[in-house]
Amino acid sequence: MHSHNHEDHDGHDHHGHSHGHHHHVSPGSVKDSVFITGMVLNGIYVVIQVGAGFYTHSMAMLADAGHNLGDVAALALSFFSLKLAQRKSSSSYTYGYKKTTVLASLVNAVILLITIGVLGFESVMRLLHPQPIEGGIVAIIAGIGILINLGSAMLFFRDKDHELNSRGAFLHLLTDAMVSLGVVVAGIIIYYTHWFWMDGAVSLAVLITILVGTWSLMVDSLRLTLDAVPQDISFDKIEQMILGVKDVQSMHHLHIWAMSTTENALTTHVVVNPVLTFDEKMKVIHNIKHKLAHHKIQHATIELESPEMPCHDAAC
Repeated sequence: MHSHNHEDHDGHDHHGHSHGHHHHVSPGSVKDSVFITGMVLNGIYVVIQVGAGFYTHSMAMLADAGHNLGDVAALALSFFSLKLAQRKSSSSYTYGYKKTTVLASLVNAVILLITIGVLGFESVMRLLHPQPIEGGIVAIIAGIGILINLGSAMLFFRDKDHELNSRGAFLHLLTDAMVSLGVVVAGIIIYYTHWFWMDGAVSLAVLITILVGTWSLMVDSLRLTLDAVPQDISFDKIEQMILGVKDVQSMHHLHIWAMSTTENALTTHVVVNPVLTFDEKMKVIHNIKHKLAHHKIQHATIELESPEMPCHDAAC
């Protein structure tokens, strides 16, 4: 018979260790105020942009407003999912609601792609049939947008490398600032030259810029939804690391996936030196978990097997 060692066997000791070394950002560590401030600032700016877009008849301004509205929705979804992720697990949801952070990230990307499609059609029509717009007002409103977007992006700078929703928000807002700069330039050129076709051209450029950033976010989110190995973790390196632990003789059934946009999990079966006592085998398991914590894997379930009776059944 083989014995089991699940992650609660050692009282989550490995988990406490990972906190001490700041190996990951838990959903609760991304400050609520960051998302709320970002939502309020960008929400107010969207209202101003929509009003100015209709007043000046600028498609570029409305395209930018659509993008900013997508960001407000993204921030709201991310905030909501991070709140859900902090809820405790239950008998029905044994992992809690951590996966909602991944789903929110995917929904954000899909919403932006739909927005791009709708505004893209309007932009092409505007390019083919230019209409007079007030370039000066467009440039001023877009200039305000640069300041708001840069300020909002900096709110997420601290967590952008650790949490997918924060990274998404940071990239969206930084892209918005660049987009607003493009609209400023277009507004100034239109004001002095009356090249009204530039409005449609700039709005298309805005949408292409959004598409590039959104596509990578969607691919990342889709990978995590399908329980793929997170991109910042090497399956081969983890395998070699575990096999390199003293007294580990072999391993199989290695699975690595993301529980949320901040936490990763692993399950595997290992065969350790059979001459060891049970307590010594537990120390080997603990040593593996200790090393995994340094490789961004916070939740590990490791099953011990004896070399005489290895598990060949894929379901076990």
